[in-house]
Amino acid sequence: MSQMQQGIGKPSVYHAVVVIFLEFFAWGLLTTPMLTVLHETFPQHTFLMNGLIQGVKGLLSFMSAPLIGALSDVWGRRSFLLVTVFFTCAPIPLMRLSPWWYFAMISVSGAFSVTFSVIFAYVADVTEERERSTAYGLVSATFAASLVTSPAIGAYLSANYGDNLVVLVATLVALADICFILLAVPESLPDKMRLNTWGAPISWEQADPFASLRKVGKDTTVLLICITVFLSYLPEAGQYSSFFLYLRQVINFSPTTIAVFIGVVGILSILAQTLFLTLLMRTIGNKNTILLGLGFQILQLAWYGLGSEPWMMWAAGAVAAMSSITFPAVSALVSRSADPDQQGLVQGMITGIRGLCNGLGPALYGFIFFLFDVEVLKYQWMPGPPFLLGACTVLAAFIVALFIPSHQSVPAGTCQERKLSGGLAGAHVNTPLPGSDEDFEPLLEDSTV
Repeated sequence: MSQMQQGIGKPSVYHAVVVIFLEFFAWGLLTTPMLTVLHETFPQHTFLMNGLIQGVKGLLSFMSAPLIGALSDVWGRRSFLLVTVFFTCAPIPLMRLSPWWYFAMISVSGAFSVTFSVIFAYVADVTEERERSTAYGLVSATFAASLVTSPAIGAYLSANYGDNLVVLVATLVALADICFILLAVPESLPDKMRLNTWGAPISWEQADPFASLRKVGKDTTVLLICITVFLSYLPEAGQYSSFFLYLRQVINFSPTTIAVFIGVVGILSILAQTLFLTLLMRTIGNKNTILLGLGFQILQLAWYGLGSEPWMMWAAGAVAAMSSITFPAVSALVSRSADPDQQGLVQGMITGIRGLCNGLGPALYGFIFFLFDVEVLKYQWMPGPPFLLGACTVLAAFIVALFIPSHQSVPAGTCQERKLSGGLAGAHVNTPLPGSDEDFEPLLEDSTV
């Protein structure tokens, strides 16, 4: 059944890039106002409440991501891009209308805040396998680029014109993103790839967020990869949820300094995810690139945990940018591990695993901040206890990653098993990238905000 052509031109990576840029640019504008509203709404337990809000959002994302990914395999990517962007941005106008409703909506919106899973499936639809790693690098670099200028713009508008204007501008950017999807984004999933389109059944196993977690133990390599992902992304998720609040409340960064900090780290992340990533993957191989990224992550978390001076935060931020080199390689591995008609499902599962960390990480960091009463006591010898704990978990991830085989043969029947199960039971199909010295890219996923 063919559909009338929608959108502008043929589906491409650039359509995905614009969608991601606008969504996170809108949220980046709100960095300064959100820190203010969060502290005003919960003055006694700011870190704890921030962790709980972000934790609930992350857990809902974990529960819903596989279902949305599987549905996008059946009904197409475009409609689910529209749904995920709309619900992700829905809380924005509520910030000045009602802070309590705003934070409640942020938590509930987690059920649909899985834009990345649909975007990565979209990119997989429109790229050849050999181009995919570069394409994912472009998407993740765009995510960083959206945060280079938007916090600074938001801080400037907030200081000179008030938070109401910032919220209005962010709302307009979000509406522009929705209009772009409606008017300009073409469907990337060919009709022939869909399972009878609207009539296709979705099994519970496809929508079950715990399905892949139950299957990872069946294959040693996949088990090692998933443990590495969990241990490395858990502290990263906690860090993303609380770090800017930490800079403001504990290190005493001004809103302008925080905005500049985000911009500088964003630019360095773009360089790391484009120039350095390509160079490293072609020279030292995929597994060693992952290990190097984990090493950078251990260093930056330890520095954040022990550092008490502003210059230490800047230095650790530069190291943090280099740790982002692991993000694009993972998505390329995941896309190669799935059949063409299963891209949305598998990307949804990976986003779900990250979603689990996005729920547990912020809650864990918020609880540790609360336990040590960091806001009041401000320990000189250990200003950031959660970051030190994070460094320890990433060290454990590094040790686990050492045991991931660089070369893994594909067991017979893997593709058929994956087709039947819709899970990640055989998610280690290894087709080497041109110019890569290894056949295997360990699974390590990052970055959303």
